[in-house]
Amino acid sequence: METNYPKYFLYGLLFLGSWLLTFLLHFHQFFHLFGDGTLAVLQFSLNTSFFPASAVADNLRSTSLSSCDGRYVHMLDLPPRFDVCVQGSPAFDSKRSICPLMSNAGLGEVLSLAGNESDGGDTDVVPNTGWYNTNQYALEVIFHNRMRQYECLTDDPAAATAVYVPYYPALELHPHLCGAFNTTSRNGASEEFLRWLSSRPPWAALGGRDHFMVASKTTWMFRRVEAAGRDDEGCGNSFLEQPESRNMTVLTYETGIWERPRRGYFPVPYPSYFHPSSAGEVAAWQARVRAAPRPWMFAFAGARRPNGTLAIRDRIFDACDAARRRSRRCGMLDCGDGNCQSSPRKLVSLFASSRFCLQPPGDSFMRRSSVDAVMAGCIPVFFHEASTFEKQYRWHERGPNSDGERRYYVFVDQDEVLQGTVDIEEVLSRYDDDDEVATMRDEVIKMIPRFLYKDPRVSFKGEMSDAVDIAMDEVLARMRRIKNGKVL
Repeated sequence: METNYPKYFLYGLLFLGSWLLTFLLHFHQFFHLFGDGTLAVLQFSLNTSFFPASAVADNLRSTSLSSCDGRYVHMLDLPPRFDVCVQGSPAFDSKRSICPLMSNAGLGEVLSLAGNESDGGDTDVVPNTGWYNTNQYALEVIFHNRMRQYECLTDDPAAATAVYVPYYPALELHPHLCGAFNTTSRNGASEEFLRWLSSRPPWAALGGRDHFMVASKTTWMFRRVEAAGRDDEGCGNSFLEQPESRNMTVLTYETGIWERPRRGYFPVPYPSYFHPSSAGEVAAWQARVRAAPRPWMFAFAGARRPNGTLAIRDRIFDACDAARRRSRRCGMLDCGDGNCQSSPRKLVSLFASSRFCLQPPGDSFMRRSSVDAVMAGCIPVFFHEASTFEKQYRWHERGPNSDGERRYYVFVDQDEVLQGTVDIEEVLSRYDDDDEVATMRDEVIKMIPRFLYKDPRVSFKGEMSDAVDIAMDEVLARMRRIKNGKVL
C-alpha cells in the first residue's frame, strides 16, 4: 500500500505554521523583528495582563517586571460623574473654576517669549522652553498624568502595593471655597465620591489604608469643622475629616507640624513653573542660576493684607522700602494686583538676581514662593518654624550635612521682627562671606530636581528623580509597612 507519511507531514507543517502565525499576531507586543531578520522574544509574565493596554508596550520596553516587585500600583477608573474638570461638570462651568487653567496636562500655558510685553517685558534669565504658567493648585492634574506613565501599573488591585485614587478634591472645592456656601455645597460632591470609593472591591481588603491620592491645597482647607448655625461662613470643607479620608494616605501642600503625620497627611512641594523633559535641561538651568549675577541682597514677592491682618508682611514691605532708599539692596515684586500670576518670568528673574528670598507666612505657613526661590537658586529666609522645609517637606529636602546642620536657609523669628528687636537687613548683612553664601546657594541648587515636576506628557530623558518620584518611593514604602502589619 502506498505510504501517506509525506502528505501527513506536510499537513502537519501547514497546521503548525498557521498556528504559529496566529500566535505571533495575537501576542505581537512580546516579539520584535529586527531588520536583519532576527526575531527577539521579549520577557513575558502573567503579570503583563495587569497593565492597561496603553501602558503595556512602554512598560515592556523600559522596565523589567522584577523591578516592579513591591512597586505595583492600581489606578482606579472613576465614573464620569466624578471627573471634576470635564467640560459640563459643575466645577468646570462655575465662574470661579480654575479647570480652564489646567491645559497641557496641568502645566498651563507655555510662558511667552522673553521680552514679550504681555509678560511685563521680562529679562531673558528664564529659557524659552520648559517653562509654563502653572497654577499653584494644579498638582492633582499633573500627578494624575504622571501616574498614567507610571512604569508599574497593574489592572489587578490584589497584585498592587498601592491603589491610586485620581480624584481632584481641591479643584472640586475651589468654586465654593469661601463665602456664603452651605454644608451641602461644600461637602456634597466629595462625600458622594467617598461613599462610592468605599463601596468598591479594592477598598474592602484594607479599608482603604492602601489607597493614596493628592489634594492640592493645604490640609486646613479640608479640615473644616462645621459650627451650628454658621455653616455658610469661613472657607474649606471637611473632606479630610471624613472616616474614609482618614484611612487613606493623602499628599497635600502643608500639614500641622505639632502633630505626628496624622491620618496619613504628607506635604509635597507646590508645583513651580519649570517642567523639564530631560536631565540635561535641568543641569543647564542649574548651571545658569549658579552663574547668575545677584545684585540684590534680598528680595520679596507678595502682597500686603487688608487692615494689617498679616503684620509680618507689612514689616517686610517697610524693611525692603528702607533698604532700597539707603542702598538699593532689596528687590520687590508687589503681587497686590496679580503681578506675580501674570508675570512668572519677572518673579523668577527677581529671585535669580537675589542672594536671599524672604518667605514669611501668608494665608498658610507654606508658600509656593518658597519653591520658586529654590528653582531660582535663591537662599530662602523663613520666619516661622512651620514654614521650613525641615518641618514640612521632609521627603524632599536634602537633610542635614555631616555635622547635623542645614545650611541652605536662614531663619529669622517673626516675633522678634514684630517686636523690633531684630532687623532683617542687619541679619542678612552678617552673611558677608561670599564663599559661605555660595556654599548655601549650591545646597539650594542641588535641591532643584527634588522640588520640580517633570513634564508629564513625555518620556523623560536621563536619570533624575523629581518630586513625584520621591513621593512615590515614600508612599510605596509606607504601603509596604502597612501591609506588613505595622500600625502607622
